[in-house]
Amino acid sequence: METTLPLPFLISVAVPPGLAKLEGLTREEVSVLGVPFFEAQPKILDKLSRFLGRHNHEFYSHMDVTSLESVDDVVALLNEGTRKVFVAAENLSAYTEFGSRVIPTVSKRDLSAASEHGLLIKEFDPSSADVDKFIAEAKEKKVNNLYLKPTSTASAEKVLDVAKQCGAIPILASTSLTTNKDDKKRLLLSKVIAGFCKSDRPDGLIPTVVTDESGIALGLAYTSEESILEAVRTQGGVYQSRKRGLWIKGATSGDTQELVRFALDCDNDTLKFVVRQTNRFCHLEQTGCFGDLKGIAALEQTLKARKESAPEGSYTKRLFSDASLLRAKIMEEAEELCDAKTPENTAFEAADLIYFALAKAVSAGVSLADIEANLDAKALKVKRRTGNAKGKWAEKEGIKIEQPPSKVAPAEKPVTDRIVMQRIDSTKASEAELLETLKRPSQKSPDAILKIVTPIIEDVKKGGDKAVLSYTHKFEKATSLTSPVIKAPFPKELMDLPPETIEAIDVSYENIRKFHAAQKEDKTLQVETMPGVVCSRFSRPIERVGLYIPGGTAVLPSTALMLGVPAMVAGCKKIVLASPPRSDGRVTPEIVYVAHKVGAESIVLAGGAQAVAAMAYGTESITKVDKILGPGNQFVTAAKMHVSNDTNAGVSIDMPAGPSEVLVVADKDANPAFVASDLLSQAEHGVDSQVILIAIDLTPEQQQAIDDEVHNQAMALPRVDIVRGAIAHSVTVQVKTLDEAMRISNEYAPEHLILQINDAAKAVDQVMNAGSVFIGQWTPESVGDYSAGVNHSLPTYGFAKQYSGVNLGSYVKHITSSNLSSDGLRNVGSAVMQLAKVEELEAHRRAVELRLQYLDAQK
Repeated sequence: METTLPLPFLISVAVPPGLAKLEGLTREEVSVLGVPFFEAQPKILDKLSRFLGRHNHEFYSHMDVTSLESVDDVVALLNEGTRKVFVAAENLSAYTEFGSRVIPTVSKRDLSAASEHGLLIKEFDPSSADVDKFIAEAKEKKVNNLYLKPTSTASAEKVLDVAKQCGAIPILASTSLTTNKDDKKRLLLSKVIAGFCKSDRPDGLIPTVVTDESGIALGLAYTSEESILEAVRTQGGVYQSRKRGLWIKGATSGDTQELVRFALDCDNDTLKFVVRQTNRFCHLEQTGCFGDLKGIAALEQTLKARKESAPEGSYTKRLFSDASLLRAKIMEEAEELCDAKTPENTAFEAADLIYFALAKAVSAGVSLADIEANLDAKALKVKRRTGNAKGKWAEKEGIKIEQPPSKVAPAEKPVTDRIVMQRIDSTKASEAELLETLKRPSQKSPDAILKIVTPIIEDVKKGGDKAVLSYTHKFEKATSLTSPVIKAPFPKELMDLPPETIEAIDVSYENIRKFHAAQKEDKTLQVETMPGVVCSRFSRPIERVGLYIPGGTAVLPSTALMLGVPAMVAGCKKIVLASPPRSDGRVTPEIVYVAHKVGAESIVLAGGAQAVAAMAYGTESITKVDKILGPGNQFVTAAKMHVSNDTNAGVSIDMPAGPSEVLVVADKDANPAFVASDLLSQAEHGVDSQVILIAIDLTPEQQQAIDDEVHNQAMALPRVDIVRGAIAHSVTVQVKTLDEAMRISNEYAPEHLILQINDAAKAVDQVMNAGSVFIGQWTPESVGDYSAGVNHSLPTYGFAKQYSGVNLGSYVKHITSSNLSSDGLRNVGSAVMQLAKVEELEAHRRAVELRLQYLDAQK
């Protein structure tokens, strides 16, 4: 079982630790675990609020709020730092704004009530007669973040067993666990934790990363079930020495540790101990085993030492003893930072301000960990301040302060928030303003992406199958996989599909095949450029192609068709698909079926940069390819471009690509519902997608009709949150004429261009830059995505100005030939020799001259 929680379970307590006498685990032991689960009752709201005020940054607090009637009370708990709240399933719509932090709750085993963010089942009885049926259903549905809270009489061991079988997160009562080996009524906590740990060592020890409260690694150690028990029981740094048994940090050196928290990593094979370290961790003269502290952490250490040892009367001593001096320095440095102009000067002044700000914190007994905890707490807030400067500072900078209205109107509930595209009138905006508005959503900088992608590529180059598997285990959670590839022939059970799905794939397959087969060049091009000089060009298929099929927020078997069918038509000898598997290790059956139909050699069970690298370089079991095709996110694109620039890889790619996009041109005769549906069909791809509407001379009423359709249709979509994010950076451009609309479209160069205008076919003559064009009101972009026959793997992010979409030509290369007779050589020879002479390439010239001399000698 793998979760994003610090530990793969929660600890249920009646009230916040310290507010009641707890049986089983103590308050301190619950605190070290850091994953409490509370049932919020109206009568203890004040206590919960005070608890969160002190500890919200420390714990991953979860709360059952089904007993609270007020939405405001629930929002207040979220604002105060509760990581997740569980609400009645029927009330979930009132909390859409808060996304994954709100999860539906049911008291019966109804998995259909799950949202995309999870489900809590209360009063779960692991000993009921139909529990095996529930386990099977849970395995099949793979609910993301399924929480199980058992009945009060349920066995903790049985709850754990069921949870592990169905990949759920158990909620264990603190009263059912213990750290006392003599307590036979309760389950030993260390046994629970060790039961989730995975070790590949013969001795079963778990590698343990030791960090300070700021997350800075101090060193590595090993942990056993016995040392876990002792560490939690004593809240100290207790580990397992590989030679000497239990190792209590500082027992001999005095450099002791206080255990603050511990956690398991995402795939449960590494522990992390967060500690407060006395003196240093390393036995050498340095803070940690990886060296001394740097940056702000090192500054804090220096300031603490100076506070204690600075000579009386020294500048440093005065900073800590003279509050007025320190205040003046902070204000001085803050003003100098605000006035900084260059990056270098800004960095210099920011460092000065941080120095004096941290001096203030140290003088007040505040640690860097305390500051970071407050930053973390602010990040959890859901209510935002206005962001206005305070009076005297605003007045100093000439900022006008607006007086708040006497009565603040209540904010609209998130569910009624309008989903609407921003507008710009091209007749009133400058060209620069228009282009700025049409900018695509920003992506990570190439350097930032390559820093993430390059180490993965290098790992796969060196580690082969093992590295690919490791990344698939890490990113896709498919830890059951033992091979990174499945080879043809593919087992029938991997293609178990409903008849209607098979029929849909078959229809799409045939249309795509027909269109791409028509692009074949059956005849060799032959031209006699002058008497006796015959030049030819013929095509040959690229022998080995790798086809990347994305996973992520949507499963895309259509992409397997769009990439696989042309490869088959072109006659590529080896077709390798790559697609991230599901967490159970299986590939989407639709993709396997397509792979079977196009005669694929294998399917690589990986996504991201690791899949690209595996196909580019090959591994022990993955075939190296000559060209990689297929869409992906910015990391996949960066990986494709990186390997294509590596001469050692010897691989090309189809095109660079970014998030999906559409541009719709609509006039007064366009159907508002059709226009909105085309915009939304791309907006649902991802929050980084962009959709553009160019509205030709629409009245305000016609424009409003489209806006209303966008909102109403979007609210009915299951991916409405994704749509909301995409629409946030999408735009309607108002223009007067078709010519202006097409000018803007060609400048934008959309991936998909939809013409919902009168005489749309005629307007195609004006299209200069687009990936694919959809003509008229009866041609939604969806038909191109799936079944019309055109290819949907298209250039995005403006690359339609330079690149074509995938077509049959993407899978072939052209070879030219020259065939000269003796007369032909005589006819062209003098030109060749003269140009070779100009370029001073004598061997080139002589290659012709020798032949001509030979011919002359034969006369």
